Amino acid sequence: MLLGIGQLAQAQNGGSLRVFLDCGRCDESRVRTEIPFVDYVRDPQMADVHIFVTTNFTVLSGRELELSFIGLNEHSRSNITLKRTVPQNSSGEEARTILHDAIRVGLIPFVEQQRLTADFSVVYSGDRTETLEQQLEADPWHHWVFNIYGGDFELDLESNRTVFDSRWGFYADHRSETWKIRVRPYFNYDLVRIKRGDNPTVRSSISRHGLDSYLIRSLGPHWSLGVFGTYLTRNDRNLEHYGSLVPGIEYSLLPYEVATRRAITFVYTLGMAYVDYFEETIFNRIEEWLPRHEIDATVAVRQPWGDIYSGVEASQYLHDSSKQRAEIFTSLSVRLFAGFSLDVEGRFEMIRDQLSLPLGDASLQDVLLQQRELATDYNVSAAIAVSYTFGSSFANVVNTRF
Repeated sequence: MLLGIGQLAQAQNGGSLRVFLDCGRCDESRVRTEIPFVDYVRDPQMADVHIFVTTNFTVLSGRELELSFIGLNEHSRSNITLKRTVPQNSSGEEARTILHDAIRVGLIPFVEQQRLTADFSVVYSGDRTETLEQQLEADPWHHWVFNIYGGDFELDLESNRTVFDSRWGFYADHRSETWKIRVRPYFNYDLVRIKRGDNPTVRSSISRHGLDSYLIRSLGPHWSLGVFGTYLTRNDRNLEHYGSLVPGIEYSLLPYEVATRRAITFVYTLGMAYVDYFEETIFNRIEEWLPRHEIDATVAVRQPWGDIYSGVEASQYLHDSSKQRAEIFTSLSVRLFAGFSLDVEGRFEMIRDQLSLPLGDASLQDVLLQQRELATDYNVSAAIAVSYTFGSSFANVVNTRF
């Protein structure tokens, strides 16, 4: 178990170490407030230290924070990596404390190189010498974590319009070095009701209920086997009952232990689904069995210079080879130079497998309220964004007014 650090006291006159904080969803204002003995800058090219934080789930079903302290300029030969575990039941404040203490510890060698350590003292609190194996053996839940959610209800009322959205469900997750298991039933219900004076009221309701589950077995640093079970009922897709059982195999080109920063994976699945439709389909089916296989290849990179997530997915129904789907997607976020960032997203999908399309023409009401799936051959989406920040290099000031 990594040792905890209780406190670092700092001199009031501050220091000249420049830090760029790259921690995703962390509360950066709190970090700057509680760790004020360095100067925070707005771009990594202006920094002496780049703090890069990634998150991964642990075998204890908590989160593992990996903090990389990347030295720049005269600190370029100094690189430090720390890992901290955030238990599943930690509050937001407890998680922040773990993160902030780790940042303080990681900055000590860089502060020492700037000869500022005379202004600090280190206090150790606690005596946590328990090993990971001992924690696992003492776990009464046997690595299972349960989560019930049901607070995602939204009601929007107007004199002639009512919109109600709801989401609720349940998670049961198990993680160990060997197994990864999930059972997740979920329920979604959306309602739109529009009054039209003397005309009949327009009413649309969409139900999306189902069950997602998987059982994944690790076969070493590169291979995994899994079985995926799905149940779905969804009236806007003409699916009264959809159930599938799909085994698959995954190969990771890089070891799984580095997957928080970079991953190249290939997945192949082959399975069977049973479908019972609300209405007869355009292929004159009210129910059918559907054998299907799919292959996916993805690349995911998260580095201090930016993020990349790209891949290719292709699937085909085995009873009719013409019923197929292929997709290419990419998401790119890169810091090109000081203050300038580029974000690009793109997706192209070739669609040849809409087997659940109901027979007959869709009404205008169904189309406008998205209550019925429409036939299409493809789907394309794209987005691009650039940003350029200039001016003061420093980002130390925290002002929470309004």
